[in-house]
Amino acid sequence: MADTAATSRRHVLWLLAVMAVLWFANLDYRHLAQPDEGRYAEIPREMLASGDWLTPRLNGLKYFEKPALQYWATAAAFRLFGEHEWSARLWNALTGFLGIVLVCFTGRRVFGARAGLYAGLVLGSSLLYVLAGHIITLDMGVTFFMTLGLAGFLLAQQPTASARENRLWMHVTWAALALAVLSKGLIGLVLPGATLVIYTLIQRDWALWTRLHLASGLVLFAAISAPWFVAVTLANPEFFRFFFIYEHFGRFLDMAHGRYQPWWYFVPILLAGALPWPTLMLDTLARARTRDHADKNAFQPSRFLLVWIAVIYLFFTLSNSKLPFYILPIFPALALLMGQRLTRISSNTLFWHSTPTVLLAAAGLAFAPWVARLGNPETPQALFAAYAPWISAAAAVWLLGMLVSLYLFQLESVRRGITVIAVSSLVAAQLLGSGFEALSPSYSAYRIAEQVKPYLKPGSPFYSVGMYDQTLPFYLKRTFTLVGYQGELAFGIGQEPWKFLPDVAAFKQAWLAQPYALAIMPPDIYRQMEQDGLPMRLIAQDPRRAVVATP
Repeated sequence: MADTAATSRRHVLWLLAVMAVLWFANLDYRHLAQPDEGRYAEIPREMLASGDWLTPRLNGLKYFEKPALQYWATAAAFRLFGEHEWSARLWNALTGFLGIVLVCFTGRRVFGARAGLYAGLVLGSSLLYVLAGHIITLDMGVTFFMTLGLAGFLLAQQPTASARENRLWMHVTWAALALAVLSKGLIGLVLPGATLVIYTLIQRDWALWTRLHLASGLVLFAAISAPWFVAVTLANPEFFRFFFIYEHFGRFLDMAHGRYQPWWYFVPILLAGALPWPTLMLDTLARARTRDHADKNAFQPSRFLLVWIAVIYLFFTLSNSKLPFYILPIFPALALLMGQRLTRISSNTLFWHSTPTVLLAAAGLAFAPWVARLGNPETPQALFAAYAPWISAAAAVWLLGMLVSLYLFQLESVRRGITVIAVSSLVAAQLLGSGFEALSPSYSAYRIAEQVKPYLKPGSPFYSVGMYDQTLPFYLKRTFTLVGYQGELAFGIGQEPWKFLPDVAAFKQAWLAQPYALAIMPPDIYRQMEQDGLPMRLIAQDPRRAVVATP
């Protein structure tokens, strides 16, 4: 068959090359957006500037919310390539794209060549996955290593795997889970472990545990993951309680982080995040085969993938701390199942699966001009008006791609239709992400930093009053003295309180004593300071921030 011939390695490599160009093309287009991009670029910058690669710091304060692997990777990128926006995003983009390659490879080995190709196309075009690969958070890194662990496990447990292959791939799994823990904490081990236990109970495959290489695997896991945790705890005895108790159990159970959402929170995120494939995803989950091999005692990869998806989804649904990217690790598993499903459905079925997405793309094109009417005091209407053409372009590309795919499905050209959907959806998602730069005057401190740079003097204090702008330290290459604001830096302030001013009164006293100083504050605080007669001169301002200097 033509479709089978088209899944040759050469064809797959050419397609991955095209996707790589599209994937990496816009890394330096947008300025960093707050809060996450600023935070996860600044911590590695400070790590590199201080030479302390052991203790993560944010704004010069100890910051123990997450482990250090991504900080190390980004700091290394800064050292190699310089401190740029693209090098700050490189780890996310690289692990995201490698995840696509990994899913393609694993699908090919477990479910067949066409299934692997389709799985890679599905993952590389799913909206949430594409966005996560181009926005600096820790979720893509942990997703990649959890996926590597999942892939290693699937390959190790294949009925055709030799003893040598089983040992090799299980050790890949143990190493990957260690790196997942170093990426974002215990979820890198707990969620795969829970999946294994639940699968075993459902399948009653007790012999599976004899093929895990537990002894050597745990030694490898500890050898990779433990040294940093031991070293950072010895250097900072307060780390253990904060990281393992507060950040894991407290964050899961507590509603105080401002991340509490209702139980159905991830339903729309899952459906929107799966675009352009939401109906295919639902169809796949409803019809997924739970038995891939006739022998009921054989390892069943589809069933394991379903348990993986359910465990991760339910875990974060039950958590009192929810953010959209938390469910990202289920997308590679979904893509593997959807790739397998795509090999079994007709072009006519795909035609009808794609029709709702065509309607959504058309609605997006019709809605785009209305974005220009949005606006608020912090993000003026003019910024949304500048973003609207990007949304129109993305919707137009998406709509055109979907219409072409419908035509190809009518011609029973399944592979070409799926490829067109994937490539056009990736381009559309990249246009949406790139266009966000139109809003950067509100969401990034780049422009105000450029205004402030001429006023910087070595050794002069810079106060941040009633706020902490996550992106400004990266662009100014310096930290601030916080005034009356703690937020996520409360723990670090508690460890080093002399780096903090508790209130405006203390700030005024310090300000008057300085021969030269700068300060950034929200506009309402600036107006109050002005009314109080504090001597200062305004040197930069935008809807979110005012920067002043001593007279």
